[in-house]
Amino acid sequence: MNKHLLSAGDLSAADITRVLDTAAHLAHVTDRAIKKLPTLRGRTVCNLFFEDSTRTRISFELAAKRLSADVINFSARGSSVAKGESLKDTAITLEAMGVDAIVIRHGASGAPWRLAEWVDAVVVNAGDGTHEHPTQALLDLYTMRQRFPSFDGLRVAIVGDVLHSRVARSNVLALTTMGAEVTLVAPPTLLPARVDGWGATVSYDLDAVLPKQDVVMLLRMQLERQRAGFFPSLREYARLYGLDARRLDAMAPHAIVMHPGPMNRGVEIAADVADSIERSVIASQVTNGISVRMGLLYLLLGGPAVAGPGGAAGSGATGQDAGSAAVAAAGARARGGPW
Repeated sequence: MNKHLLSAGDLSAADITRVLDTAAHLAHVTDRAIKKLPTLRGRTVCNLFFEDSTRTRISFELAAKRLSADVINFSARGSSVAKGESLKDTAITLEAMGVDAIVIRHGASGAPWRLAEWVDAVVVNAGDGTHEHPTQALLDLYTMRQRFPSFDGLRVAIVGDVLHSRVARSNVLALTTMGAEVTLVAPPTLLPARVDGWGATVSYDLDAVLPKQDVVMLLRMQLERQRAGFFPSLREYARLYGLDARRLDAMAPHAIVMHPGPMNRGVEIAADVADSIERSVIASQVTNGISVRMGLLYLLLGGPAVAGPGGAAGSGATGQDAGSAAVAAAGARARGGPW
């Protein structure tokens, strides 16, 4: 794996599999009386969030703490950012304090890339503008893998506000890398320009697409990012693209429903569909987010040393052969084995 996780496009199929396998082993930690491993003891992880977040910020905080890292939660409100401090100066300040990893969410697309140029710490993109959200894609793939044995030929429909969705972009990159067949379903006004270059099929008709899919992922209507009228009304959008009980019945019996959250109940998804015990895996996505982020932080910060090309020891966070060693070590620790 690379030093940073900035884009889902930076991950190969082997990298994605390595993260998911490591997460599967670390998931057993939640079954223990003491939900902690000492892997990142002495390391400091900073959650640098310039936008509001519940699931992602808390998930990263729990993941780091369960690996025994020290965690700093930074919010733009109440910090020197409110006084006009730039992202670069904030980054230099954190670097001077000796943080080992920075998890950043920022309203500007590309902010994690700039941050990675300014600091030596590991940088993880937790969402940048309307661009990408790679860890959400990883936890979504992990959730799918719990239900389906292989990604090859897996049919996934991503429905809704694709234009403003960083989740959609990262999921398309990760899913196509793993061999899945992705269909984007949205009104033309909510599809980005040059979407035909994404490697996904495009459809404007949700009812025609639904019966063929294994996974249906709904996207939140991001009204806070919209500066123009992209559809006549929320009622009209829900009628044409909302997943309700009638459309749920039209799906294949084995198909599952996903949503990255937060949900607009009654808009992109009906309340009874969101709460469906048999079909909805939305709560599992939240649970799996902790395990996946634990696995990612483990590989980026705490992986064992592996032999480099010349036989010299390289960093387990970046070596291409680190996956098997990381999974084995994580599994032993999660089972309560020797440290």
